[in-house]
Amino acid sequence: MKTRKLVAESDGERLDKYIAQKETDLSRSFIQELVEAGHIQVNGKTAKPSLKLKNGDTITIEIPPETPPELKAEDIPLDIIFQDKDLLLINKPPGLTVHPSPGHPDHTLINGVLALEPEMEDFDDPLRPGIVHRLDKDTSGLLLVAKNREALANLSAQFKERTVRKYYLTLVQGELHPAEGFIEAPLGREPQNRQKIAVVSDGRPARTGYKVLRYIQGYSLLEVKLETGRTHQIRVHFAAIGHPVAGDAVYGQKETWLKRQFLHAHRLSFSLPSNGQNVEFSSPLPTDLEEALKTLENPS
Repeated sequence: MKTRKLVAESDGERLDKYIAQKETDLSRSFIQELVEAGHIQVNGKTAKPSLKLKNGDTITIEIPPETPPELKAEDIPLDIIFQDKDLLLINKPPGLTVHPSPGHPDHTLINGVLALEPEMEDFDDPLRPGIVHRLDKDTSGLLLVAKNREALANLSAQFKERTVRKYYLTLVQGELHPAEGFIEAPLGREPQNRQKIAVVSDGRPARTGYKVLRYIQGYSLLEVKLETGRTHQIRVHFAAIGHPVAGDAVYGQKETWLKRQFLHAHRLSFSLPSNGQNVEFSSPLPTDLEEALKTLENPS
């Protein structure tokens, strides 16, 4: 039985809604199932999903062990930028989870990949076959998926050796100065909330490069280069210096003119496993982020 703990940060939020916001890998329906089974307590007592929380309430979530569901192919439209016998390069849309997890057994990018590649080789990890790296559910952009074990080992080694170059477009709050630089701060689990990442002294080294493309109405549009690939690295690093990613409800705040965090993986450079050729691909800002920029530039 895995246990997670949260501390309510405000008054009046519904229990199930608050957990869904904080524990993004758990669906609202799965959370309600846990509550009904007595696996969620508030201040040591079982509670209903509709319970209104008070600031400081301690929430304990028990997630019982489960047999990994069998992955099923699903007809999910995927934008394939490039593919060969070894890999797929997918332009992931926002709102699509990369692989199954507790509470999200299906409707993921991997379910869609299995429909495209029914003969895809078996991998050691049954829930994350071919996954080389990940993007958050609400982050869009370029994502690599290996089709076989050899390609997975090759691409994983490139990421480990940091020869893969990853660039993102993001909008952060405030005018960031200097206009070009690096953020270097170790990252690890937040002690009070293990589902969040924070700058911690004993964390893993993390380095993020950035360049301001332009300033817009009190925000900064950046191209970001990931020197390392830690969980939530861009979001946490910029929040730590007082410039959180626009629309990031976890490490910053929601925006009325933006439905998700403004983060897009727009350039990726790596070597093809088949012949070692270095290739680079790019993906323009998706429509929702382009429209958000227009709204910001021309407020009505």
